[in-house]
Amino acid sequence: MPTLSLDSLLERPLRAAILAAADSTAVQRAVSRYGMRLGARRFVAGETMGEFLAVAREVNARGFAVAAGILGEGVRERGEAIGAADQYCELLRIFAAEQIDANVAFKLTHLGLDIDPELAYENAAHIAQTALDAGNTVRLDMEQSRYVDVTLAIWRRLRGRFDNVGFVLQSYLFRSLDDLRAAKPLAPSVRIVKGAYLEPPDIAYEKKSEVDENYLRLVFESLDGPGFSAIATHDQRIIERVETFVREKAIPRRDRFEFQMLYGIGGPLAAALVARGYRVRLAVPYGNYWFPYLMRRLAERPANLAFFLKGALTRE
Repeated sequence: MPTLSLDSLLERPLRAAILAAADSTAVQRAVSRYGMRLGARRFVAGETMGEFLAVAREVNARGFAVAAGILGEGVRERGEAIGAADQYCELLRIFAAEQIDANVAFKLTHLGLDIDPELAYENAAHIAQTALDAGNTVRLDMEQSRYVDVTLAIWRRLRGRFDNVGFVLQSYLFRSLDDLRAAKPLAPSVRIVKGAYLEPPDIAYEKKSEVDENYLRLVFESLDGPGFSAIATHDQRIIERVETFVREKAIPRRDRFEFQMLYGIGGPLAAALVARGYRVRLAVPYGNYWFPYLMRRLAERPANLAFFLKGALTRE
């Protein structure tokens, strides 16, 4: 009978505690008093567009593309949702004007999904059109499982009008392989991630090994079909399996897929992939709403908690 390490036994409760903290307004108020001092700057470019653009240029200079994200989700005011869409459009115009190698990824709840799905669709279409005019691409991020159906429905509507819109699938959800297969006739651009939310065991894998196995199933299924695959992982073992697969299938390294990683994580591994001729895109977020984002990064890899606590005890 296999045994579990103490780390494995503690990981899910620790993740649950971290994610609970992310939803606590009291914890958020307390932590936010210290701004970016609590280690967030490792994962977040800053709180302003100017800070983000400086980081994006530096990331490009190191050979990486950028996926820009404005931190925010679950907005309840129409004006805030429209304002978020306008900011994404402004970024896309700046990328074109300054020749910054970057696209954008956004959450539909940031564009008003919880207010009115039609509002979110209209805002997403505005961003997609701006990106198309600028010769760029956009991606709909995936949120909790309750948003999967509506996110994929909006993507399908957008895909009927635009060929520059992608989406995300999470390998810890049982349904993701079926969702990918259903989308394949549309030659989708899909980013594959493991997932950063706690989901009930009747819809999601709980064991890391199962999540990893499903991740590879999704990647291989995507690479074996039409469209574009964004392989978002920091797992060396998974990357090696992907490298073997694309070599055996003679899949072009830059036309059909890219690796994606989070800003502030996996720097040496990302640099090694670029050196081997792969395209690597770093997800670089910015904005005032950095606390929940930071908590999800800690929940994905609780070992990052040590860095966070160290930042809390030192001055910037």
